[in-house]
Amino acid sequence: MNDVLRERLKGVPLRPGCYLMRDRRGVIIYVGKAKNLRRRVLSYFRPGADLAPKVRSMVNTVADIEWMCVRNEAEALLTEASLIKQYKPHFNILMRDDKRYLALRADPDDPFPRFATCRIVRDDGALYFGPFPSAPVVRAAKDFVEKHYGLRGCDALAPDEETHRHCHADVIRFCTAPCEGKITAAEYRARFDEACAFLRGERPGVIAELAEEMKAAAVAEDFTKAARLRDTIGALKEMTKAHFVRRRPEETREAAKQGLAELAAALKLDKPPHVIECADISNLFGTHSVASLVVAVDGLPDRRFYRHFRIETVEGADDPRSMAEVVRRRYGPESTLTAKSPRADLFICDGGVTQLRAARAAFAEIGVTDIPVVGLAERMEIIVTDDERGDVFLPRDSQGLFVATRLRDEAHRFAITYHRNLRERTIRESALDEVPGIGPAKKTALLRRFHSIYGIARATEEDIAAVAGVNPDIAAAVKRAVANLANH
Repeated sequence: MNDVLRERLKGVPLRPGCYLMRDRRGVIIYVGKAKNLRRRVLSYFRPGADLAPKVRSMVNTVADIEWMCVRNEAEALLTEASLIKQYKPHFNILMRDDKRYLALRADPDDPFPRFATCRIVRDDGALYFGPFPSAPVVRAAKDFVEKHYGLRGCDALAPDEETHRHCHADVIRFCTAPCEGKITAAEYRARFDEACAFLRGERPGVIAELAEEMKAAAVAEDFTKAARLRDTIGALKEMTKAHFVRRRPEETREAAKQGLAELAAALKLDKPPHVIECADISNLFGTHSVASLVVAVDGLPDRRFYRHFRIETVEGADDPRSMAEVVRRRYGPESTLTAKSPRADLFICDGGVTQLRAARAAFAEIGVTDIPVVGLAERMEIIVTDDERGDVFLPRDSQGLFVATRLRDEAHRFAITYHRNLRERTIRESALDEVPGIGPAKKTALLRRFHSIYGIARATEEDIAAVAGVNPDIAAAVKRAVANLANH
């Protein structure tokens, strides 16, 4: 274990998240997830650890490690899947960790809509719930809504009497049999809408009824039924935690409009905010500190106005002072963004009261007093105001909370992506530092001329020698140093 890795391991947090292992070239060789990052990561490097041969080979290759914290284990699983697809790490492929997770899909344009499982979420106008890391959870939820709401499970595009000839779902699975005319299309549609509302978490009373039924079964000593209900309740709670992934455009706009009205009422604003900005800070051990600023117009993210910043005036990990710098660079008298981006009607800081106070102080410093500023605390999803309104708790199924958290998640994603790109670029450019005869001035000249490591890799040795002013042997060494990195 090298000194960098040994020091890195001392700071692994006791939180759920994902970890990325890199080799000495900086290439990501493995992505993993954990409910407890510290316990999982340290288990690889514990003396005498009984590791499988492939895992031991991977650990012997690790030169550095980094991690990202998330809110829960389910989010860690989904983040891991996304990272594996993005980076295709060598050891993940060997260990077959490249999988897609299940989601529920329903097409509301079908005459009699039904739920089906899928592994790819498309922008096709259908409703999607998920994806979720646990396939049994998705299948249990599908089974429950079909039985509870009397929905069909057959895969016929338009069920009729012919398709019913060999079907007994109306007898053994509580299907309302629309193919037999036992229920009208309007009645079936109402049941389907109720099932969707339940999966969105808007019908908590259904789970409460199941809990009472489970208690009654336990009192009657029918423990098999009680255990089955307990497992069903657990799966349904997990399933209904998340909002559904895709809505039709008109539904999305209507929900966003409702959310803005709820936010305005909760925060006592004069009118629903037309433009909302959200800022997030990202750094790793105080290095490469960056910020993102994302914008929602009429409650929907608008990528035309997204901006990212490299923090310039703050040393180390100081989120409040970094947040103040973002405000000054966005709205200060020397800002170039005031003419390019619409002025915010609400400014959200990703964080608690310290980030909020820093942002407010920065607004006051530059003389901007007409933009409401709030914070969004991630752990409990609380809107922080730090004034007579107090902390604002919106219901978990509130469209107002959804508008705010979706924008916050966008800011987090945008900051993390920019931060990751900077780190990877620094790692690649550091390959030049290891070439004898290439100092800071020659490195700068090469990057200015060829723009990136990839540009240097495509250049000829003669061009490298001419630009850097070095002999052919050093130019050949530069070419070798960047060749492997450019291939990843």
